[in-house]
Amino acid sequence: MLRVFLLLAAFAGFTGVALGAFAAHGLKARLSAEYLAVFQTGVHYQLIHALALFGVALLLQRLPSGLLQAAGSLFALGILLFSGSLYLLTLSGIGKLGMITPLGGLAFLAGWLCLGLAAWRAA
Repeated sequence: MLRVFLLLAAFAGFTGVALGAFAAHGLKARLSAEYLAVFQTGVHYQLIHALALFGVALLLQRLPSGLLQAAGSLFALGILLFSGSLYLLTLSGIGKLGMITPLGGLAFLAGWLCLGLAAWRAA
């Protein structure tokens, strides 16, 4: 899982930077200020959790743990559901996609909980 999480972190980081630049330069004239802010929220959370995935991968080297594997998987799922739904919502205008976003938020929360539990058990 170490390699998978490192690759996912790199991919999420790369695409997060690219999407942020795309929003700032390519979408500024096409989206309302509100939708642009929603898109940027997706980018923000994607980049934060790309770093979280990187941290989980590094921790797995020293502290193999099912909880850490769960945390990394949940962070990746959260990026897909939370950020992905915000990107699709803003680009398509389909408001119902917003119903997926909280599921991504729950995945993020569960990932952080798993990370905290792994730390608690390691001490």
